[in-house]
Amino acid sequence: MKTQIGIKPENSVQVADALNKLLSDEHVLYIKTRNAHWNVEGPDFASVHKFFEGQYAELEEIIDQVAERIRSIGHYAEGTMEDYLKLTQLSEKSIEGNDSLVYIKELLNDHESVIIELRENITRFSDEFQDLGSSDFITGLMETHEKMAWMLRAHLK
Repeated sequence: MKTQIGIKPENSVQVADALNKLLSDEHVLYIKTRNAHWNVEGPDFASVHKFFEGQYAELEEIIDQVAERIRSIGHYAEGTMEDYLKLTQLSEKSIEGNDSLVYIKELLNDHESVIIELRENITRFSDEFQDLGSSDFITGLMETHEKMAWMLRAHLK
């Protein structure tokens, strides 16, 4: 059945494409955060291991929300690593070393990249595509990523 929620079909395609790109970024960031959780070493291991666990749990919830938003506007969410790696703006590169600061800097850069992309789409979704719901949705995600980035940044002081 066709989704009729007041968004022009061509606009919902554009929004879904942008959300699938976001979904891809979220998956790559999730995997990188899990990797940090599993492989971090050093005198701060216990606290940072637990910190990364909280971060990946939050990303897991975001992933589900983004996929459900895509479905709610009438499109399919990407679901393969192959597709995620084609769509993501993030690098899946290996990190040299396993100390917490190396992981934290890399993850912080990724969160900041996601924040910038989200910020650029907020007005685009509302003004260009007339989708205030998706604009509001990604505003909340941006705020979540800003808090997560702050938490990472605080480790670098």
